[in-house]
Amino acid sequence: MKTLYATKNKLSHLGEMSRSDSGGLGAGYNSTMPAKRSNPKTMHRAGALRREPTPAERKLWSVLRGNKLNGINFRRQHAIGNYIVDFVSIKKKLIIELDGSQHLEQEEYDVERSKYLESQGYKVNRFWNNDVMNDVNGVIRIIELALNDK
Repeated sequence: MKTLYATKNKLSHLGEMSRSDSGGLGAGYNSTMPAKRSNPKTMHRAGALRREPTPAERKLWSVLRGNKLNGINFRRQHAIGNYIVDFVSIKKKLIIELDGSQHLEQEEYDVERSKYLESQGYKVNRFWNNDVMNDVNGVIRIIELALNDK
């Protein structure tokens, strides 16, 4: 009795292209691959941020993680372009940003950042860390309203 694996190995030569035939790209190369969403440096920084969340990020993540909020999947410290967003629902195109006191001094940067993210089709909602720490239920209600608008 032939197994699927044995049959697949026998037929593997069909449709294969040699390196010289394909210009070194290999079989199955798709020349219309979508552009990467970010660069390696930003992706590495996002990973480092995920390992050290702020208390407000930790508190909000406990509500958002594991599709707990209306079955919607959120990612945290997710790279989009050259920016790293605190939380994002890719499917709903909703970004949640938590701002500490440092954001009082970087308003221009935040505006530029939000414009870029909005140009990519995302809606950006910002909350102060204090709001999350003192009234997480109020923050969740606002996020739910934003999700229902999508």
